[in-house]
Amino acid sequence: MERTVIQSVGFRNVMEEGKVIGFQFKVRNPYYRGVYLSQIQTGYATVDGEDIGRNDIMWQIAGATYTWQEMLVSRNVHWNPLQLATIIVNKPGGLKQGYHDLRYSFTSTKSYMPPVLNVNNALKPDTTTNGGMTLPEFGATHHYRRLIIV
Repeated sequence: MERTVIQSVGFRNVMEEGKVIGFQFKVRNPYYRGVYLSQIQTGYATVDGEDIGRNDIMWQIAGATYTWQEMLVSRNVHWNPLQLATIIVNKPGGLKQGYHDLRYSFTSTKSYMPPVLNVNNALKPDTTTNGGMTLPEFGATHHYRRLIIV
């Protein structure tokens, strides 16, 4: 597992019934304790400057796949810090061969943080709330990685 949240392994197009329906990438949990899926507040992705809304993003953890709405009520599924999650992005045709600039943001609530600091800072990369606080300690995790599809 790499230190960066967005991993270099697992970045590829996703096929279904012989058709490319999107792409996927893997992320590690940046929080040392792990979190339940209901604690994760998903953000939006940007690939090569194109915004991708969270309705087109699914999370796969421990072999099961979840939409962001399903994650909100998944109180029994725990994402361990030593476990990679696969992010599946619905993008018909996928991505072309070559380098791609990928941004993704998500956050998770922490039981020991005041509710005002548990606000979703991850709605869009490089966008902040809470008076501009984007420190990871307050839940905001914005990630960038340049990856290649071969």
